[in-house]
Amino acid sequence: MVINLKNFVESCSSKLKMNDFQDLDHIDGISISAVCANLYKSVRDDLVMFYFRDGANYASVYTKSKIVSENIKWNLNVRKIKIKALIVNTRNANAFTGLMGYKGLKEIAEEASLQLTKKQVEDEDNPKKIQSSEILFGCTGTIGEKYPTDKIIKSIPNLISKIKYTQNKLIWVKAAMGIITTDTKPKLAMEECEIGSKKVKIYGIAKGSGMIFPNMATTLGYIFTDATLSNDILNKLLKKNIETTFNAISCDGDTSTNDMVSIFSTGKVNNPMINNINDKKISNFDKALHSVLLNLAKRVVNDGEGASKFITINVAKAKTDNDAKKIAFSIANSPLVKTAIAGNDPNWGRIIMAIGKAGIDINIKKLSIKLGHIKIIEKGQLFKSYIEDDAAVYMRESKKIDITVEINMGKKFFTAYTMDFTKKYIEINADYRT
Repeated sequence: MVINLKNFVESCSSKLKMNDFQDLDHIDGISISAVCANLYKSVRDDLVMFYFRDGANYASVYTKSKIVSENIKWNLNVRKIKIKALIVNTRNANAFTGLMGYKGLKEIAEEASLQLTKKQVEDEDNPKKIQSSEILFGCTGTIGEKYPTDKIIKSIPNLISKIKYTQNKLIWVKAAMGIITTDTKPKLAMEECEIGSKKVKIYGIAKGSGMIFPNMATTLGYIFTDATLSNDILNKLLKKNIETTFNAISCDGDTSTNDMVSIFSTGKVNNPMINNINDKKISNFDKALHSVLLNLAKRVVNDGEGASKFITINVAKAKTDNDAKKIAFSIANSPLVKTAIAGNDPNWGRIIMAIGKAGIDINIKKLSIKLGHIKIIEKGQLFKSYIEDDAAVYMRESKKIDITVEINMGKKFFTAYTMDFTKKYIEINADYRT
Protein backbone atom coordinates (compact mmCIF):
# COMPACT_ATOMS: atom_id res chain seq x y z
CA MET A 1 0.00 0.00 0.00
CA VAL A 2 1.46 3.36 -1.04
CA ILE A 3 0.39 6.54 0.72
CA ASN A 4 1.57 9.89 -0.60
CA LEU A 5 2.53 11.95 2.44
CA LYS A 6 1.70 15.36 0.98
CA ASN A 7 -1.68 14.24 -0.35
CA PHE A 8 -2.47 12.45 2.89
CA VAL A 9 -1.72 15.45 5.07
CA GLU A 10 -3.62 17.81 2.75
CA SER A 11 -6.67 15.53 2.76
CA CYS A 12 -6.57 15.31 6.54
CA SER A 13 -6.24 19.07 6.78
CA SER A 14 -9.32 19.65 4.63
CA LYS A 15 -11.50 16.82 5.89
CA LEU A 16 -10.41 16.31 9.48
CA LYS A 17 -8.73 19.62 10.18
CA MET A 18 -5.82 17.51 11.42
CA ASN A 19 -7.72 16.61 14.58
CA ASP A 20 -6.52 13.11 14.04
CA PHE A 21 -2.96 14.27 14.20
CA GLN A 22 -2.37 16.70 16.99
CA ASP A 23 0.36 19.31 16.99
CA LEU A 24 3.32 17.12 17.75
CA ASP A 25 6.35 19.33 17.47
CA HIS A 26 9.83 19.19 18.97
CA ILE A 27 11.04 17.05 21.84
CA ASP A 28 14.57 17.79 23.00
CA GLY A 29 16.94 14.86 22.76
CA ILE A 30 15.19 13.03 19.91
CA SER A 31 16.11 13.05 16.24
CA ILE A 32 14.06 11.30 13.55
CA SER A 33 14.69 10.00 10.06
CA ALA A 34 12.77 7.82 7.62
CA VAL A 35 13.87 6.43 4.25
CA CYS A 36 12.96 3.92 1.60
CA ALA A 37 15.13 0.79 1.88
CA ASN A 38 13.25 -0.86 -0.99
CA LEU A 39 11.70 -3.47 1.28
CA TYR A 40 8.46 -3.16 -0.70
CA LYS A 41 8.03 -3.46 -4.45
CA SER A 42 6.65 0.08 -4.47
CA VAL A 43 8.54 3.16 -3.31
CA ARG A 44 7.64 4.16 0.25
CA ASP A 45 9.36 4.86 3.56
CA ASP A 46 9.95 1.52 5.25
CA LEU A 47 12.90 2.17 7.57
CA VAL A 48 12.71 4.61 10.50
CA MET A 49 15.27 5.70 13.09
CA PHE A 50 14.81 7.49 16.39
CA TYR A 51 18.22 8.79 17.48
CA PHE A 52 18.93 9.87 21.05
CA ARG A 53 22.18 11.84 20.71
CA ASP A 54 22.73 11.97 24.49
CA GLY A 55 21.08 8.64 25.22
CA ALA A 56 17.63 7.90 26.61
CA ASN A 57 16.31 5.94 29.55
CA TYR A 58 13.75 3.40 28.43
CA ALA A 59 11.38 0.57 29.26
CA SER A 60 9.60 -1.95 27.07
CA VAL A 61 6.93 -4.60 27.24
CA TYR A 62 6.97 -7.45 24.74
CA THR A 63 4.73 -10.18 23.38
CA LYS A 64 4.04 -13.25 25.51
CA SER A 65 3.88 -15.43 22.44
CA LYS A 66 6.07 -18.53 22.79
CA ILE A 67 7.41 -17.85 19.30
CA VAL A 68 9.05 -14.43 19.20
CA SER A 69 10.85 -12.46 16.54
CA GLU A 70 14.63 -12.12 16.49
CA ASN A 71 14.42 -8.40 17.28
CA ILE A 72 12.54 -9.18 20.50
CA LYS A 73 15.36 -11.59 21.43
CA TRP A 74 17.91 -8.88 20.59
CA ASN A 75 16.12 -6.24 22.68
CA LEU A 76 15.85 -8.57 25.66
CA ASN A 77 19.62 -9.03 25.53
CA VAL A 78 20.28 -5.27 25.70
CA ARG A 79 21.40 -4.46 29.23
CA LYS A 80 22.38 -0.82 28.84
CA ILE A 81 20.91 1.79 31.19
CA LYS A 82 20.55 4.17 28.26
CA ILE A 83 20.10 3.45 24.58
CA LYS A 84 21.15 5.62 21.63
CA ALA A 85 18.81 4.56 18.84
CA LEU A 86 15.69 2.67 17.88
CA ILE A 87 15.55 1.32 14.32
CA VAL A 88 12.22 0.07 12.97
CA ASN A 89 11.60 -1.69 9.67
CA THR A 90 8.33 -2.68 8.11
CA ARG A 91 7.52 -5.39 5.53
CA ASN A 92 9.60 -8.11 7.31
CA ALA A 93 8.89 -9.42 10.81
CA ASN A 94 12.29 -11.11 11.25
CA ALA A 95 10.36 -13.91 12.96
CA PHE A 96 11.07 -17.60 12.43
CA THR A 97 14.33 -16.58 10.77
CA GLY A 98 16.63 -18.15 13.35
CA LEU A 99 20.34 -17.41 13.68
CA MET A 100 20.55 -15.63 10.33
CA GLY A 101 17.84 -13.19 11.39
CA TYR A 102 19.59 -12.42 14.67
CA LYS A 103 22.98 -12.14 12.96
CA GLY A 104 21.41 -9.67 10.53
CA LEU A 105 20.40 -7.39 13.40
CA LYS A 106 23.94 -7.58 14.80
CA GLU A 107 25.39 -6.53 11.45
CA ILE A 108 22.91 -3.67 11.12
CA ALA A 109 23.61 -2.52 14.69
CA GLU A 110 27.35 -2.54 14.03
CA GLU A 111 26.95 -0.45 10.88
CA ALA A 112 24.54 1.94 12.59
CA SER A 113 26.83 2.36 15.61
CA LEU A 114 29.77 3.10 13.31
CA GLN A 115 27.84 5.70 11.32
CA LEU A 116 26.25 7.29 14.40
CA THR A 117 29.67 7.58 16.02
CA LYS A 118 30.83 9.50 12.94
CA LYS A 119 27.74 11.67 13.32
CA GLN A 120 28.72 12.35 16.92
CA VAL A 121 32.18 13.47 15.79
CA GLU A 122 30.67 15.78 13.18
CA ASP A 123 27.97 17.36 15.35
CA GLU A 124 28.96 17.19 19.01
CA ASP A 125 31.45 19.16 21.08
CA ASN A 126 32.08 16.09 23.20
CA PRO A 127 31.44 13.17 20.86
CA LYS A 128 30.68 9.75 22.28
CA LYS A 129 31.36 6.34 20.81
CA ILE A 130 28.06 4.60 20.17
CA GLN A 131 28.03 0.86 20.68
CA SER A 132 25.92 -1.69 18.81
CA SER A 133 24.54 -2.83 22.18
CA GLU A 134 22.95 0.62 22.60
CA ILE A 135 20.56 0.10 19.69
CA LEU A 136 17.05 -1.39 19.87
CA PHE A 137 15.01 -2.80 16.98
CA GLY A 138 11.37 -2.95 15.98
CA CYS A 139 10.33 -5.25 13.13
CA THR A 140 6.91 -5.84 11.59
CA GLY A 141 5.58 -7.57 8.51
CA THR A 142 5.52 -11.09 7.14
CA ILE A 143 6.70 -13.98 9.33
CA GLY A 144 9.19 -16.50 7.98
CA GLU A 145 10.69 -14.51 5.12
CA LYS A 146 14.46 -14.01 4.92
CA TYR A 147 15.42 -10.85 6.73
CA PRO A 148 16.65 -8.17 4.23
CA THR A 149 19.89 -7.44 6.08
CA ASP A 150 21.82 -6.18 3.06
CA LYS A 151 19.11 -3.75 1.97
CA ILE A 152 18.87 -2.27 5.45
CA ILE A 153 22.65 -2.00 5.89
CA LYS A 154 22.95 -0.20 2.55
CA SER A 155 20.28 2.26 3.71
CA ILE A 156 21.90 3.12 7.06
CA PRO A 157 24.13 5.96 5.71
CA ASN A 158 21.12 7.54 4.00
CA LEU A 159 19.02 7.04 7.13
CA ILE A 160 21.58 8.85 9.24
CA SER A 161 22.18 11.62 6.71
CA LYS A 162 18.47 12.44 6.83
CA ILE A 163 18.33 12.80 10.61
CA LYS A 164 16.21 15.78 11.59
CA TYR A 165 17.32 17.33 14.87
CA THR A 166 14.20 19.49 15.02
CA GLN A 167 10.85 17.80 14.60
CA ASN A 168 7.49 19.07 13.43
CA LYS A 169 4.12 17.51 12.73
CA LEU A 170 5.09 16.36 9.23
CA ILE A 171 8.20 14.55 10.46
CA TRP A 172 6.21 12.71 13.13
CA VAL A 173 3.60 11.71 10.53
CA LYS A 174 6.39 10.59 8.20
CA ALA A 175 7.84 8.39 10.95
CA ALA A 176 4.43 6.96 11.85
CA MET A 177 3.74 6.16 8.21
CA GLY A 178 7.15 4.57 7.82
CA ILE A 179 6.30 1.73 10.23
CA ILE A 180 2.82 0.76 8.98
CA THR A 181 1.87 -2.42 7.09
CA THR A 182 -1.82 -2.99 6.36
CA ASP A 183 -2.75 0.13 8.32
CA THR A 184 -4.74 2.69 6.33
CA LYS A 185 -3.47 5.63 8.36
CA PRO A 186 -0.64 6.53 10.72
CA LYS A 187 -1.38 6.68 14.44
CA LEU A 188 -0.13 9.53 16.62
CA ALA A 189 -1.06 10.98 19.99
CA MET A 190 0.28 13.56 22.41
CA GLU A 191 -0.21 15.06 25.85
CA GLU A 192 1.51 17.77 27.84
CA CYS A 193 1.55 17.91 31.61
CA GLU A 194 3.66 18.95 34.59
CA ILE A 195 5.95 17.09 36.94
CA GLY A 196 6.16 19.40 39.90
CA SER A 197 6.21 22.81 38.21
CA LYS A 198 8.07 21.62 35.10
CA LYS A 199 6.14 21.19 31.85
CA VAL A 200 6.89 17.94 29.99
CA LYS A 201 5.76 16.41 26.71
CA ILE A 202 4.58 12.88 25.95
CA TYR A 203 4.36 11.95 22.27
CA GLY A 204 3.52 8.58 20.79
CA ILE A 205 3.19 6.69 17.52
CA ALA A 206 1.90 3.20 16.84
CA LYS A 207 1.15 0.73 14.07
CA GLY A 208 -1.30 -2.11 14.05
CA SER A 209 -4.30 -3.24 12.08
CA GLY A 210 -4.33 -7.04 12.10
CA MET A 211 -2.91 -9.84 14.26
CA ILE A 212 -4.01 -7.75 17.21
CA PHE A 213 -4.78 -9.27 20.59
CA PRO A 214 -3.11 -8.27 23.82
CA ASN A 215 -0.98 -10.59 25.81
CA MET A 216 1.13 -8.02 27.61
CA ALA A 217 1.36 -5.70 24.63
CA THR A 218 -0.06 -5.41 21.18
CA THR A 219 1.22 -4.10 17.87
CA LEU A 220 4.18 -1.65 17.84
CA GLY A 221 3.90 1.42 20.04
CA TYR A 222 6.61 3.95 20.81
CA ILE A 223 6.26 6.68 23.43
CA PHE A 224 8.69 9.58 23.84
CA THR A 225 9.04 12.13 26.63
CA ASP A 226 11.51 14.85 27.54
CA ALA A 227 10.95 14.19 31.25
CA THR A 228 13.76 13.00 33.52
CA LEU A 229 12.63 9.56 34.72
CA SER A 230 14.61 6.47 35.66
CA ASN A 231 14.30 3.14 33.85
CA ASP A 232 12.63 1.70 36.95
CA ILE A 233 9.94 4.40 37.07
CA LEU A 234 9.36 4.16 33.32
CA ASN A 235 9.01 0.39 33.60
CA LYS A 236 6.50 0.58 36.45
CA LEU A 237 4.44 3.30 34.79
CA LEU A 238 4.36 1.47 31.45
CA LYS A 239 3.35 -1.88 32.94
CA LYS A 240 0.68 -0.24 35.07
CA ASN A 241 -0.93 1.67 32.20
CA ILE A 242 -0.58 -0.99 29.51
CA GLU A 243 -3.21 -3.15 31.18
CA THR A 244 -6.16 -0.86 30.48
CA THR A 245 -4.90 0.43 27.14
CA PHE A 246 -3.00 -1.82 24.75
CA ASN A 247 -3.95 -4.83 26.85
CA ALA A 248 -7.60 -3.88 26.50
CA ILE A 249 -7.85 -4.14 22.72
CA SER A 250 -8.41 -6.92 20.23
CA CYS A 251 -8.98 -6.83 16.49
CA ASP A 252 -8.94 -10.51 15.63
CA GLY A 253 -7.84 -12.44 18.72
CA ASP A 254 -4.37 -13.23 17.34
CA THR A 255 -1.22 -12.30 19.27
CA SER A 256 1.79 -11.35 17.14
CA THR A 257 5.33 -12.66 17.40
CA ASN A 258 6.59 -9.06 17.32
CA ASP A 259 4.45 -7.10 19.77
CA MET A 260 6.27 -4.36 21.66
CA VAL A 261 5.46 -1.10 23.36
CA SER A 262 8.36 1.06 24.52
CA ILE A 263 8.80 4.38 26.28
CA PHE A 264 11.90 6.58 26.01
CA SER A 265 12.88 9.45 28.29
CA THR A 266 15.49 11.95 27.09
CA GLY A 267 15.86 13.70 30.46
CA LYS A 268 16.01 17.16 28.92
CA VAL A 269 13.54 18.63 31.40
CA ASN A 270 14.95 19.12 34.87
CA ASN A 271 11.84 17.99 36.74
CA PRO A 272 11.86 16.89 40.39
CA MET A 273 13.37 13.46 41.03
CA ILE A 274 10.76 10.69 41.16
CA ASN A 275 11.54 7.56 43.20
CA ASN A 276 8.04 6.15 43.57
CA ILE A 277 5.18 5.97 41.07
CA ASN A 278 2.80 6.83 43.91
CA ASP A 279 4.56 10.18 44.36
CA LYS A 280 1.92 12.89 43.88
CA LYS A 281 4.32 14.84 41.66
CA ILE A 282 4.07 12.09 39.00
CA SER A 283 0.27 11.73 39.10
CA ASN A 284 -0.37 14.11 36.19
CA PHE A 285 2.29 12.37 34.10
CA ASP A 286 0.73 9.02 34.96
CA LYS A 287 -2.68 10.20 33.72
CA ALA A 288 -1.20 11.78 30.59
CA LEU A 289 0.74 8.63 29.74
CA HIS A 290 -2.44 6.58 30.10
CA SER A 291 -4.23 9.01 27.80
CA VAL A 292 -1.55 8.70 25.10
CA LEU A 293 -1.49 4.90 25.33
CA LEU A 294 -5.29 4.61 25.23
CA ASN A 295 -5.51 7.08 22.34
CA LEU A 296 -3.05 5.01 20.31
CA ALA A 297 -4.66 1.71 21.28
CA LYS A 298 -8.10 2.93 20.17
CA ARG A 299 -6.64 4.14 16.88
CA VAL A 300 -5.30 0.63 16.26
CA VAL A 301 -8.77 -0.84 16.75
CA ASN A 302 -10.47 1.88 14.74
CA ASP A 303 -8.12 1.09 11.87
CA GLY A 304 -8.55 -2.67 12.22
CA GLU A 305 -8.45 -4.57 8.95
CA GLY A 306 -11.75 -4.07 7.16
CA ALA A 307 -13.39 -2.51 10.21
CA SER A 308 -16.63 -0.60 9.76
CA LYS A 309 -17.53 -0.22 13.45
CA PHE A 310 -15.64 0.52 16.66
CA ILE A 311 -16.98 -1.59 19.53
CA THR A 312 -16.66 -0.84 23.24
CA ILE A 313 -17.50 -3.66 25.65
CA ASN A 314 -18.09 -2.69 29.27
CA VAL A 315 -18.37 -5.50 31.80
CA ALA A 316 -19.36 -4.24 35.23
CA LYS A 317 -20.18 -5.51 38.72
CA ALA A 318 -18.19 -8.72 38.36
CA LYS A 319 -16.71 -10.65 41.30
CA THR A 320 -13.09 -10.16 40.22
CA ASP A 321 -11.03 -8.14 37.76
CA ASN A 322 -10.18 -11.38 35.97
CA ASP A 323 -13.84 -12.34 35.64
CA ALA A 324 -14.68 -9.00 34.06
CA LYS A 325 -11.72 -9.19 31.67
CA LYS A 326 -12.46 -12.78 30.58
CA ILE A 327 -16.09 -11.99 29.81
CA ALA A 328 -15.21 -8.77 27.98
CA PHE A 329 -12.70 -10.51 25.71
CA SER A 330 -14.94 -13.52 25.21
CA ILE A 331 -17.42 -11.11 23.62
CA ALA A 332 -14.74 -9.05 21.83
CA ASN A 333 -13.13 -12.11 20.23
CA SER A 334 -16.31 -13.86 19.16
CA PRO A 335 -16.50 -14.04 15.34
CA LEU A 336 -20.26 -14.50 15.66
CA VAL A 337 -20.68 -11.30 17.69
CA LYS A 338 -18.35 -9.38 15.37
CA THR A 339 -20.09 -10.53 12.17
CA ALA A 340 -23.54 -9.81 13.61
CA ILE A 341 -22.45 -6.24 14.32
CA ALA A 342 -21.01 -5.95 10.82
CA GLY A 343 -24.40 -7.00 9.47
CA ASN A 344 -26.32 -4.61 11.76
CA ASP A 345 -28.05 -7.61 13.31
CA PRO A 346 -28.94 -7.16 17.02
CA ASN A 347 -28.56 -10.88 17.64
CA TRP A 348 -28.16 -10.62 21.40
CA GLY A 349 -28.16 -14.41 21.70
CA ARG A 350 -24.56 -14.31 20.45
CA ILE A 351 -23.63 -12.03 23.35
CA ILE A 352 -25.26 -14.50 25.74
CA MET A 353 -23.24 -17.28 24.10
CA ALA A 354 -20.00 -15.34 24.48
CA ILE A 355 -20.67 -14.62 28.16
CA GLY A 356 -21.33 -18.29 28.80
CA LYS A 357 -18.22 -19.59 27.03
CA ALA A 358 -15.98 -17.33 29.12
CA GLY A 359 -16.19 -20.02 31.80
CA ILE A 360 -17.09 -17.63 34.62
CA ASP A 361 -19.70 -18.65 37.17
CA ILE A 362 -22.56 -16.17 37.06
CA ASN A 363 -26.09 -15.92 38.41
CA ILE A 364 -28.16 -15.60 35.24
CA LYS A 365 -31.02 -14.09 37.26
CA LYS A 366 -28.84 -11.07 37.97
CA LEU A 367 -27.57 -10.57 34.40
CA SER A 368 -28.30 -7.34 32.52
CA ILE A 369 -27.29 -6.39 28.96
CA LYS A 370 -27.57 -3.11 27.06
CA LEU A 371 -26.82 -2.21 23.46
CA GLY A 372 -26.03 1.48 23.55
CA HIS A 373 -28.82 2.98 25.64
CA ILE A 374 -31.23 0.15 24.75
CA LYS A 375 -31.97 -2.37 27.49
CA ILE A 376 -32.11 -5.93 26.19
CA ILE A 377 -31.77 -8.16 29.26
CA GLU A 378 -32.72 -7.17 32.81
CA LYS A 379 -32.41 -9.53 35.78
CA GLY A 380 -31.92 -12.49 33.49
CA GLN A 381 -35.03 -11.82 31.41
CA LEU A 382 -35.75 -10.15 28.09
CA PHE A 383 -36.58 -6.54 28.96
CA LYS A 384 -40.33 -6.10 28.61
CA SER A 385 -40.02 -2.89 26.57
CA TYR A 386 -37.29 -4.18 24.26
CA ILE A 387 -38.01 -3.58 20.56
CA GLU A 388 -35.57 -5.28 18.19
CA ASP A 389 -36.18 -2.72 15.43
CA ASP A 390 -34.85 0.00 17.75
CA ALA A 391 -31.67 -2.00 18.30
CA ALA A 392 -31.32 -2.57 14.55
CA VAL A 393 -31.61 1.16 13.88
CA TYR A 394 -28.95 1.87 16.53
CA MET A 395 -26.55 -0.60 14.94
CA ARG A 396 -27.24 0.62 11.42
CA GLU A 397 -26.81 4.32 12.19
CA SER A 398 -23.89 4.19 14.63
CA LYS A 399 -20.23 3.67 13.79
CA LYS A 400 -19.50 3.27 17.49
CA ILE A 401 -21.25 0.36 19.19
CA ASP A 402 -21.41 0.08 22.98
CA ILE A 403 -22.20 -3.24 24.67
CA THR A 404 -22.71 -3.12 28.45
CA VAL A 405 -22.91 -6.29 30.53
CA GLU A 406 -23.69 -6.10 34.24
CA ILE A 407 -22.97 -9.31 36.15
CA ASN A 408 -24.30 -7.84 39.43
CA MET A 409 -22.20 -10.14 41.61
CA GLY A 410 -19.46 -7.75 42.71
CA LYS A 411 -17.80 -4.38 42.11
CA LYS A 412 -15.10 -5.14 39.55
CA PHE A 413 -15.15 -3.96 35.93
CA PHE A 414 -13.19 -4.04 32.68
CA THR A 415 -13.55 -2.29 29.33
CA ALA A 416 -12.38 -3.92 26.10
CA TYR A 417 -12.23 -2.40 22.65
CA THR A 418 -12.65 -4.25 19.36
CA MET A 419 -14.03 -3.97 15.84
CA ASP A 420 -16.44 -5.86 13.61
CA PHE A 421 -15.58 -8.52 11.03
CA THR A 422 -16.50 -7.56 7.48
CA LYS A 423 -15.94 -9.19 4.10
CA LYS A 424 -13.05 -6.74 3.70
CA TYR A 425 -11.22 -8.38 6.61
CA ILE A 426 -11.24 -11.69 4.75
CA GLU A 427 -10.11 -10.04 1.52
CA ILE A 428 -7.20 -8.23 3.20
CA ASN A 429 -5.89 -11.32 4.93
CA ALA A 430 -6.51 -13.66 2.02
CA ASP A 431 -4.58 -11.32 -0.28
CA TYR A 432 -1.94 -10.22 2.27
CA ARG A 433 1.00 -11.69 0.36
CA THR A 434 -0.49 -12.03 -3.11
